[in-house]
Amino acid sequence: MAEKAAKKRPSFEESLAGLERSLETLRNGDISLEKAMGAYEEGMAHYGDCERMLREAKQRIETLARGGGEA
Repeated sequence: MAEKAAKKRPSFEESLAGLERSLETLRNGDISLEKAMGAYEEGMAHYGDCERMLREAKQRIETLARGGGEA
């Protein structure tokens, strides 16, 4: 079951593109409050995904830099 969830995770690039789409929707300004709230919620989810992946990458780099071998 965990494998299935891991396969559905978007890549960093997909999450970043989703965040950029959400920002563009919000920048448009000519949308309803409901759509703006939806775009904001979606953008925050993408932001969280990007932040998590960057944090994991940083940890891997730090492990490798300390001579920890394969991360």
